[in-house]
Amino acid sequence: MKEDDLRRGGRRSDERGPGPASEGPAEQLGLLDIVGLTVGAIVGADIYVASAFGSGRLGPAALLVWALAGGVALILALTFARCAMYVPKAGGPYAYVGMAYGQTAGFLVGWTLWVAEWTSLSVFPIAFVRYLAVLFPGMNSTEIVLAKIAFIGFITLTNFYGARLAGTVNDLLTAFKLAPLALLTLLGLIFLLTEPQAAAAHLTPFAPKGLAGIGDALVPIFWAYAGFELATIPAGEVRRPTRTIPLAIMLGMAVVTVFYLLTNLVLLSTVRWEVLAAADAPLTLGIESILGRLVPALVGVGGLFMTIGAVVSIAGSDESGTLATSRLAYAMAADGHLPPSFARLHPRYRTPYVALLFQNGTALVAALVGTLGTLIRVTVFSLAVAYLLTSLAAIKLERSHKHGPSVEAEAVPDRRATGWLVAVARRSMRYVPYGGVLASLLLLSHVGWVPAVLGLALLGVGFLVYSYLSPEQELVEIKTWITSRRYQYLKVYDTGQRFLAWPLSWWRRRGAERRHRQPLPDQAEPRPASMADVESDDRGGF
Repeated sequence: MKEDDLRRGGRRSDERGPGPASEGPAEQLGLLDIVGLTVGAIVGADIYVASAFGSGRLGPAALLVWALAGGVALILALTFARCAMYVPKAGGPYAYVGMAYGQTAGFLVGWTLWVAEWTSLSVFPIAFVRYLAVLFPGMNSTEIVLAKIAFIGFITLTNFYGARLAGTVNDLLTAFKLAPLALLTLLGLIFLLTEPQAAAAHLTPFAPKGLAGIGDALVPIFWAYAGFELATIPAGEVRRPTRTIPLAIMLGMAVVTVFYLLTNLVLLSTVRWEVLAAADAPLTLGIESILGRLVPALVGVGGLFMTIGAVVSIAGSDESGTLATSRLAYAMAADGHLPPSFARLHPRYRTPYVALLFQNGTALVAALVGTLGTLIRVTVFSLAVAYLLTSLAAIKLERSHKHGPSVEAEAVPDRRATGWLVAVARRSMRYVPYGGVLASLLLLSHVGWVPAVLGLALLGVGFLVYSYLSPEQELVEIKTWITSRRYQYLKVYDTGQRFLAWPLSWWRRRGAERRHRQPLPDQAEPRPASMADVESDDRGGF
C-alpha cells in the first residue's frame, strides 16, 4: 500500500477524538490491497537469513518443508481472519484473546508477541555480520562484536530521533531491496532453462538424509512466514471483509509460498546442498554460482551486489521492527502492564526512548551471547504460544456468537464472480481455528528443549511483571489512542512496506485508474503517509 491507498481511508481519526466514537476509516480496502498487505508483511529480509534453512537436515527435500510451512502459516492466518470477523476492532490478538478469556490472557498474548519481536531484533545483527564478513573476510571476534554494536547503535539512534527520521531511513533502505532478489530469480530461471541437467544433478538424490528431519526443519523455516497476522488488523476498513480477507490471505500466502519455493529451488539447483547448508551468506553464494556458469566475468560484481543488498535489507527490516516493537512496549506500559517508565516520551523527539533503549540494549546482549538458530526458535516458540491462544479464542468466539458479525450472516457471494476459492474458504472457515490449534502445537513440539525452556522462562517473567504491575484501573486515555484503529492502520502500513508488495500495489492502482474511480469526499483530508506523521500532528507525539 502506498500513500494514495491511505488517502481513501477516510477522515483522520484524531478529528473525532479517541475512543469508541471514533469509527475509523471507511471500508475502502479491496482484495488486492489485502493481498499486498499480506505479502508485504511477510516477505522482507527473512529470505536472506532463512534461505539455507533445512538444507543440512533434508537436502533438496527442504523444498517440501517450505511448502508445509506455507500451509501452516495459511491455517494460522485464516484463524486470525476468523477472529477479526468476531472482534472487528483494533488491537489484533490482544483484543481477540482479551475478549474471549479476559485481561490476563490478553496480556499474555501481548507479552509473547513483544518477546517474539524482541528476539527477532536479536537475529538481524547476527545475520548482518554474516553478510558483512563477505565484504570484509577475516573479521576477528572483536570486530564482529563491534559490528553488532554499531548495527544496534545505528538502529537505536535513528529511532531515538523520531519516527520521521526512522521512516525516512527505512524508505531509503527499502528502495534497494528488490533488485538483488529480482536478479537472482531471473538468472536462476535462465540457468534452469539452459542447463537442466546440471540443475537436476544438484537436486539428486532428493532426500539424501530421509524425511525424519521435517519437524526439526519446520520451525526455523516457519520463522520466514511470520507476520501474516498483520493482514487482519485493518478488518474494519475492508469491503465485505468476511469474503475479502480469507480470499486475500489465501492468494497472498500462495504468492509468498511460490516466491520462497522459487528462491530455494534456484539455490538448491545451483549449489550442492552440503555447501549451501554451511554457508553464512547463502544468497551471495547462489548468485556467484549462477554467474560462474553463465557469465564468469561478473561473478565478483554479482556477489558484491547481492551482499550489499542483503546488508541493506537486513538493516531496513531491523529498522522497521525496532520502530514497531518500541511502540508495542509503550502500549503495554500505557496499559499498566510494563514499568511506567516505558511509556515515557522524550520531551523533544516524542519517542518512547526508555522502551527503545531497554529493548535494543537487551537485544544487543542476546545477539552477542546467543546463536542464530536458538534465537529464531525462541521467537517461534513465543509466536506459537500467541497463535495457540488466538486459535482457542477463535473457537470460543465462534461458539458464543456474541461479539461481531458471523461469517454466515453475510449474503452468499456470487460464485461466478469470486470462484471456487471463496466457496472453499467460506465452508472451511468455521473449522480453521481447530487447525490453528494443531498447527500451534506442531510448532511447539519441534522447537527443541533449550528454546522451549528459554521461552518458558521469558513467559514466567511476563507473569511476574503482570502480577506486580497490573493496575486496578487502566490508563484509559493513552491506551485508547495507542490501540486506536488509526494507530494500528499506520503500524500495518509501515510494516507492510516491503519490496514484494510494491508490484501488487502498483497493479491495484492501475486497475483503479482504468475503472475511472471517482475520488471520495474524504480525500480532501488525506491520512498521514506513515507513522512519522503521527508525531507532526497538532496533538503532538503519542
